[in-house]
This record gives sequence, structure tokens and C-alpha cells, in this order.
Amino acid sequence: MSATESLIGQDGLPEPDALDALAQWVEVPSVSSDPDRAADVGRSARWLVERLRRMGFPRTEIWQTEGLPAVYGCRPAADPHAPVLLVYSHHDVHAVDPSTWRVTAPFAPLQRDGRLYGRGASDAKGQIMCHLWALGAHLASVSGGAPAVTVKYLVEGEEEIGSVHLADLLSAHADELTADVVMVSDTMLWSLDEAAVCTTVRGSVTATLTVRGAHRDIHSGAVSGAATNAASELCRLLGTLHDGAGRITLPGFYDAVAEPGPALRESLDTLRFDERTWRADTGAFGAGGEAGFRAPERLWIRPSAEVARLTAGRTDAPALGLIPAEADADLLLRLVPDQRADEVAQQLRGWLREHRASDFGYELEVSPTISDPYRTPADHPALAALVRSVGRAYGSPARCIGNGGAAPAAQLARACKAPVLFFGTGLPGDRWHGPDEKVEIAALRLGVRALSAFLGELASVPVTR
Repeated sequence: MSATESLIGQDGLPEPDALDALAQWVEVPSVSSDPDRAADVGRSARWLVERLRRMGFPRTEIWQTEGLPAVYGCRPAADPHAPVLLVYSHHDVHAVDPSTWRVTAPFAPLQRDGRLYGRGASDAKGQIMCHLWALGAHLASVSGGAPAVTVKYLVEGEEEIGSVHLADLLSAHADELTADVVMVSDTMLWSLDEAAVCTTVRGSVTATLTVRGAHRDIHSGAVSGAATNAASELCRLLGTLHDGAGRITLPGFYDAVAEPGPALRESLDTLRFDERTWRADTGAFGAGGEAGFRAPERLWIRPSAEVARLTAGRTDAPALGLIPAEADADLLLRLVPDQRADEVAQQLRGWLREHRASDFGYELEVSPTISDPYRTPADHPALAALVRSVGRAYGSPARCIGNGGAAPAAQLARACKAPVLFFGTGLPGDRWHGPDEKVEIAALRLGVRALSAFLGELASVPVTR
């Protein structure tokens, strides 16, 4: 029996070409960061619209922006008073370096050993397709051809470049995006063996730090040992970003860090975590970071600061004995409740003022696409419905976890005036943004079971509108 037939036989999916459809979509190189791929991002949007139409969606639209297009779809419930669920995800994918891929080429999807390989297979085209399969399974279980709840989809095309026009979309289409509950599907499961529901995501602040030590690159024979060196100064400066215990040194940085809620705290205290397995899955050499916390705590309830890129001197030729005039670093800060991205951006500027040296020039450019962290209200009945549904899919009670990455959850919650839930089918070993990205077909099966059950559970959740 093929993987596709197994998927359909176990979950009753309405499409005989379920995984083949995902593979077809993965073939579209919708890389949002590459201007030469803009037409492909548009092609990806049209592919999804056609898929929604084939599923019987009465309303599907491509929403153009000043950048790259988003997709909107709505499948209304028969009862106009039924709860409304808005699912958010993205159809653009991260940039690729084909030379680093070994299993298959980035946009030549391949099924092997219970996995589908290809850029976007997990982040996040696989997650979107999982929602559509789950809706199909739900429709097969109800009468009348309409879902028990109204389901809306907002699938943007710029998430991998910071969702630069998401605020414009949310403002321009506020009426279409009204919802009782929002679900962000751009997150990860903990494992295939342990049922878990994400209840918190981190926020993010990204910035580029530039240090200048000369008006131009200078031959080392003329000035070595006597002139300022921008690369050395940048390294010194970055060394002050953490203290000896791994704590971030931005002034006031930890003042707003909140303690986790009781459910998440209990999960963290009892979660099975094997560092060797985690290292093998993620490719990390070790579990670094802030002293006194295990890796799951560092990922979910503690903030972080990372150096994402370093550049100095000639990168296209040998150094040729030159001392670089300029050095750059891209910084990525992950935030946790109740930190605010705009406040952390100011703290980053304060850190630079405190640690800068004389005889150098400095420039700190903070990206405008910063995001706040978000925590799902612990007492919301929709969260309880999701926890029950995930537990049913796994056959064991679900615990609470967090997500180490960021998502525009706080932005969606403010714009839609609705609580945000999280459910994704990624796994830590899926190699998001790296070579040989893959999705576990077993994770898709779990997702279909959980999400189809959730649509039924959500129908009984009281609405407040």
C-alpha cells in the first residue's frame, strides 16, 4: 500500500491525490526574498485558490499587496450563528542554496521513508494542506455539505520576509477577517509520541549592527597594529551581548519577562527531554544558552539573543592583506510574555550606547517588522476544545508547550479582536530554512485527526459577538 493510500485509508480524506497535491504545490518555488521569484509566489497563490475552488469554497480571492499576494477563502457554516474560525498561515518559502541539498533538489519533492522532502513541505505548505484535508474529513462526517463552523483562511505570501504588508491586509479586509477564534498554523509539534498543544509563541526583534573603523579598507602593511579594526571591534561588542551565565545584558531586558502559566509550568517540569535526541534532530552541537534552564525552558519561557550573520572584508575574494573598514552583524532577539518588541528595540539601542567605544562609527538599524510575543488565554473554551482534540488524535492527554519561533499572533489578536490558538504539523527535525526540509507523513495524519475533531468541538464553543 502506498503512503498516499495509507493516509487516505486511515483518515478518510476526500482526495485520492492527497500527498501528490502537496508535492505539486511544493514544486512551485515561491521564494519571497528573491525578486526573480515574484511570479512564482503569484503562481503559488493561484494554485491554492484553484485548490479551494475544487473543494467547493464559494468564496476564494487573491489579495494583492504592494508586495506579494495573499490568499483568502471562506467556507460558511449552514448556521449563520455558528462560531467563525480564521486560519492563518503562509505560502511563501525560505530561500534555498541548492548545493547543500542531498536527498533531493529543493523544488523536486520526493517521498521516502514516510517523509516528503522539499522546500515548504513542512514550512508551511504541508500545514495548510493538512487543514484542507481535515476540513474534507470533517465535511464527510456531517450532513448537508457545510461545516459545523464557518472556516476562513488567510494565507499570506510574505511571512518569510517579515510579513511586511500583513498590517495593510488586516486593515483593508477587516470585515472579511472577523472571527471568534484565530488559529495560527506555522508552529511545531513536540514529537510524534507525546501529545502537546502550543499555547505561547515568542516575539522577535531583528536588527543590523554596523561598525566602521576606517574610511576605506587599508593594507595591513601600512597600519597593522596601529589602526582601528572594525571586525575586531564588532566581535568585542557582540561579546558583551551576554554575561558569563548566558544572560542578555540589554538594560531592563528581563523586567517584563513573565512566569509561565501553571499548565505550561507543569508540562516543563515533567516533559521528557533527551538532549542527545534533540541535538540529532536539530543538528545542534549542544544545548547552550542561559544557565539554570533546560533547553525546552530556554526555547519557550526565556528570551534569547542570537547573532544570525557576520560580515567583514572581502567575501568574494581573498583578504589580500586588507583590514576591513566596515563590519556588520544581523541580530535576532526572541521575546517572551510580557515583553514588548518596541521596548526591547529601545533597550538594544541603550545597550549599544553603553558599550560603544571611541574612534569607531556605529549604526543600528532595527527592522520595522518586529513582533510581540503572545500567550493563548488559558481559560478560553476554544483552547480546551483543541486540547481535547489533540488528545483524541494521539490517544493520550495533551500537555501545553511553547514555540521557539515567532508568529504574528499578537498582531492578529489585536486586529481580529479574537483569541489566537496554535496548531502546526512541523517537528524540530524538519529542517525549516535548512537543506533537505521534510515533513513526516505521520505528523500530517495526526494533524488531520486533530483538526477534523477540533472543527466539531468548536461548534459547541459559545461565541460572544
